Amino acid sequence: MKKTKKPVKLLTARKRVQHHVKMAVVPHAKNQFRPHLVRSHGIAVVLLLVATLVFGSNWLSTGSVLGAEVNITPVSLLKDVNNERMQRGEVSLKYDQQLSQAAFLKAQNMFDQQYWAHNAPDGTTPWSWFGKVGYNYAFAGENLAKNFQSASATVAAWMASQKHRDNVLGQEYTEVGFAIVDGVLNEKQTTLVVALFGRPSASVAGAVAPVENSAPLGGLSAMSQFGVTLQSLSPALLSSMILLMVTSIVALMAHTYRRQLPLAIRQTWRYHHGLLKASGAMAIMIVLIALYSGGQI
Repeated sequence: MKKTKKPVKLLTARKRVQHHVKMAVVPHAKNQFRPHLVRSHGIAVVLLLVATLVFGSNWLSTGSVLGAEVNITPVSLLKDVNNERMQRGEVSLKYDQQLSQAAFLKAQNMFDQQYWAHNAPDGTTPWSWFGKVGYNYAFAGENLAKNFQSASATVAAWMASQKHRDNVLGQEYTEVGFAIVDGVLNEKQTTLVVALFGRPSASVAGAVAPVENSAPLGGLSAMSQFGVTLQSLSPALLSSMILLMVTSIVALMAHTYRRQLPLAIRQTWRYHHGLLKASGAMAIMIVLIALYSGGQI
């Protein structure tokens, strides 16, 4: 007889959990068709959790609640680029110091002359920097990026643009160099990333003329930009987005039951509370995406 009590207790506990979950997220008569998650106290808890996740994670990782510190290094860029190449059966690129020096000179020149383009206002081309460091190439390519916060986001953006992707995966390249330089561009604090891909002319027998490829700027569509942003979200920010999405879905479910609300509520603004709260949750998601997806290629 004693053995039957434990399953009964477990079943009771499970029912309690199910009851609380149903009260929190499912509109029905017992919660007056107003799930607890989207009532004032539920919304307050959601906002507190989002703030704690986002700002707390930023503080722990960067020492700033805004999380403005950029975490991009040549090592991380090389790793991510070669991961993309190996996944598609391409040979890994070797890191080249001359190409990195040329990339640094290009980035510094963009800050000095205040431009964001492959060619400088004075007509200097990307290939001029190869010559300045004594790198004689048979094949050369340049990818640019600015204001990304991680190497993975930078490479993901390049992979989302066909011309940039061609440089990342190019079979003709054997070496690559990177520069990550901070400065002020057009009166805004900016982090520039320059990637120069190359293959020495000595490694190509009978090469007649060098081949050059610079990927166009602004190569991402709005949908691609959104996809890159989602790929580059930190675990804390991704958790916040999921929580806000769930809140928005529950609020929209509650909105469909608005005619079942008590008469006293239907005669106030709360008749549309579900739609308003869903809109608010989605607005916060858009703000978070805008704050953490300022990168361009």
